[in-house]
Amino acid sequence: MKLSSHLTYRLTHHFTHGAAAIAALLLLAETTTSPLRAASAVAAAQAKMAPVVRVNATDQAWDFFHPWTKRPPYSRRGLGAVLRGGKVLVTAELIANSNYLELERAESGEKVPATVEAVDYEADLALIKPQDETFLKGITPLELTNAAVGDHLAVWQLESTGALLSTDALLTTIQVSRYPEVDVALLSYNLTTSLQYREGSFTLPIVKGGKLAGILLRYDNRTQNADAIPLAVIEHFLDDAAARSYGGFPKAGLLYAPARDPQLRRYANISPMVSGGVYITHVERESAAEEAGIKVGDVLLEIAGKVVDQDGNYNDPQYGKLALINVISLQKAGSKVPFKLLRDGKELDLDVTLRHKPLESYVIAPYVIDQAPSFYVLGGLVFQELSRQYLKEWGGDWPKKAPERLVYYDRYQSDLFHGGRKHLVILSQVLPTADTIGYEELSGLIVTKINDVPLESFADVPKALEHPVNGFHKIEFEGNPNVIYLDAQQVSDHSGDLKKAYGLTTIQRTQ
Repeated sequence: MKLSSHLTYRLTHHFTHGAAAIAALLLLAETTTSPLRAASAVAAAQAKMAPVVRVNATDQAWDFFHPWTKRPPYSRRGLGAVLRGGKVLVTAELIANSNYLELERAESGEKVPATVEAVDYEADLALIKPQDETFLKGITPLELTNAAVGDHLAVWQLESTGALLSTDALLTTIQVSRYPEVDVALLSYNLTTSLQYREGSFTLPIVKGGKLAGILLRYDNRTQNADAIPLAVIEHFLDDAAARSYGGFPKAGLLYAPARDPQLRRYANISPMVSGGVYITHVERESAAEEAGIKVGDVLLEIAGKVVDQDGNYNDPQYGKLALINVISLQKAGSKVPFKLLRDGKELDLDVTLRHKPLESYVIAPYVIDQAPSFYVLGGLVFQELSRQYLKEWGGDWPKKAPERLVYYDRYQSDLFHGGRKHLVILSQVLPTADTIGYEELSGLIVTKINDVPLESFADVPKALEHPVNGFHKIEFEGNPNVIYLDAQQVSDHSGDLKKAYGLTTIQRTQ
């Protein structure tokens, strides 16, 4: 979430009343100096009482079109919520690919370097801490609280003077929605609010009664709608961060279709006495659902005692009707959860041991953050590992603009690749050189073999290049052209010229 600096916002807020206002009035009564100095004292008093600090990040992402280099560094500034234990909670996006992090006290401007304590890019949350343990001394940590539809919450920002700016936000909907980085759906708040542009609003805390209720995830100034990370997700993240090993948010690995169609219900042999249930349309290979024995064609009736209706929702005692995925995602990784199903008209009880899907288990990684991409430049042929981060280089509309075949592989990877294939190696582009004449237009091709060695991951590339075939590097692809050749000795002799021509410090990087 980042507010656009060129946009004008209407003034629709009032400063928070209560203790901060009383402290301000006392300061005014005791001040005998100029009005300007008195106003500054009021701002400092308000900021001092607010359990927030500025978080300044210098981020620098890798360029996946040119994986040997980084993009220019850029600055992000947000507002972090101070929690118990000397930790500060922010969104993970704020600190992604950071070269340098610092915390800044609002009332004094004092700054100190900070480090990342825990981060979950799927839940978009991060905990950071100051390197100086005394830096947060005097700031009372925020307690946590829940919120309900209809509550009036407050979005906190800071003025340039350090004064606290509080904007009313109406909690209109609580639902399960997609989070930024991965195909993960988690609980989220939807709010209506009129935020003003203020520098340093990349991450903002949302409070209720002076307690933390959420973290702003994104904001649309045109519709004045905001999405926020709710208490349930924050608590799950904090509990995992405090554990010996971080568990993450689990998945079952199944897809379903609503079962409202009477013909579908008859086809699935669902008794008229059964009012709910959804039809399982897909079970991911090697997933928790597959290991438990769930099959396509089963009808899911209950999860953890929660009755599933015909649309895939259940009645949450706290939030009302929610998508069933919420029952799964808020479980602890490793939890054994009872599923009640129908199979061929008969009830079936299965225990599903839920687990988080680790990043390394994907054939095509959904994100590559805080890590340099691997690559190998062979005479001008650029080999690298296919990731969604690479596909995102085509912009926000990458599913339509990136190479169609690669997008297809990313979308259906769990069905297409199993039993040995760890990652995909692609020829991403060709740098024109004397060794690549005739190959300049090749790009976005899946590499299947190098020098007759099958590629199961990028780690196989440098090993395969150690053994040319009859003096040539033989490169085989999934599609047209099926094979190309490079003179191995010529490529080796020209490697210095290649690095000089394209400003490469090295022709390879492997993890």
